[in-house]
Amino acid sequence: MAKIKKRLTISEEFEIMKLVLDKFLWLGFIVMTFGMYTMFTKTFAEGLVWLIVGAVILILFMIIIVREYEIIK
Repeated sequence: MAKIKKRLTISEEFEIMKLVLDKFLWLGFIVMTFGMYTMFTKTFAEGLVWLIVGAVILILFMIIIVREYEIIK
């Protein structure tokens, strides 16, 4: 027997998407903060790598939002 899947409204889907993407923001922020900490405590180059990784995470976040939702100016 196949289960009938519940369909989400647009607002419900958006709320779930916000919860998931909020985690990307926190992850990017934490990685970039760790990069700043590493810059001050270890080497500049190692910290810079962590900062770039955090920036890539945030750019991925932006790409997901732009692809998923049509943003009207």
